[in-house]
Amino acid sequence: MLTQCAQAVANFDQRTASELLKQIRQHSTPHGDATQRLAHYFADGLQARLAGAKTPSYSPLVSVQISAAEILKAYQVFITACPFKKMSHFFANRTIMKVAENATRLHIIDFGISYGFQWPCLIQRLSQRPGGPPKLRITAIELPQPGFRPTERVEETGRRLEKYAKRFDVPFEYNVIAQKWETIRIEDIKIDRSELVVVNCMHRLRNIPDETVMVNSPRDAVLKLIRKISPDLFIHGVVNGTYNAPFFLTRFREALLHYYTLFDMLEATISREDEQRFMFEQAIYGRDVVNVVACEGLERVDRPETYRQWQARNVRAGFKQLPLDQKLLKKVKTMSKAMRYHDDFRVDEDGHWMLQGWKGRTIMALSFWKPT
Repeated sequence: MLTQCAQAVANFDQRTASELLKQIRQHSTPHGDATQRLAHYFADGLQARLAGAKTPSYSPLVSVQISAAEILKAYQVFITACPFKKMSHFFANRTIMKVAENATRLHIIDFGISYGFQWPCLIQRLSQRPGGPPKLRITAIELPQPGFRPTERVEETGRRLEKYAKRFDVPFEYNVIAQKWETIRIEDIKIDRSELVVVNCMHRLRNIPDETVMVNSPRDAVLKLIRKISPDLFIHGVVNGTYNAPFFLTRFREALLHYYTLFDMLEATISREDEQRFMFEQAIYGRDVVNVVACEGLERVDRPETYRQWQARNVRAGFKQLPLDQKLLKKVKTMSKAMRYHDDFRVDEDGHWMLQGWKGRTIMALSFWKPT
């Protein structure tokens, strides 16, 4: 029924679309099972598209109406139920520790730092390093938040991390850049060649427009900037998605499959009554679904690619992929079992990418690179 409704919307058949939407609304709810929740958010997207209204401006940092504390709580529930983030962070941070083994100064440039969930564990590990921790400098790069205070959330992240670093006696500096990533110049980042430099980008390059939107692809411009930074290590985590087709119906069908997997995953691991699950689905998945379904052009901010497509893009930009540390990969696989995550979560390897999936569908991929 959802696909039929999308077909009607694509054909500008307002009457049929409205009729079908009414029926979908009768069978969908954000508090039901996976399919009902999925239908609810896809119906929201179709309704917004039908109205032709401008959807709320998309901010990767969740709507300002929800406090950071609430989002942290919802994320906590998500991380407890689903190992994707935890494992990506573990693998990435252990790799940083290895590269920065003897560094006295470590500069992490984080494209899309968001709430900075990745860094407390690293700060703690650095504090236990034999011979003491390095001086840690984090350059937090974000897209500006809509409204009067474009850097508010990122500054908040900095204050949290600063407290953490103080608690563990790690010398710490934090700088913020909140602007369109393709407009950042290398001078803005203040590279110091006496520091060990790591560029980290977890699942966020998908929010940067590609060549289907603008002739000079901002996505490639950001990769060129990272190439210019010439980091000792570039960590690239991606959402493995095929729902970036310019044709609305193709995109709709692919998005339906992708998001069904995500809702199914939460259905199998968190109770339906859980308020935090509802908040996470609404603030994260709901927001992304509406963006993918209702928006076109520059307003469509969620534009994933498959890890294979990213691989080609990174190689074109002048990067060489590094093999995965097999010992670490093994550890990640045993971690999943030891932490009693659901059996349908999978960790695999393909062409130097660590793949994470649910019931045979790859959701996320992680890789490590160096400039050639």
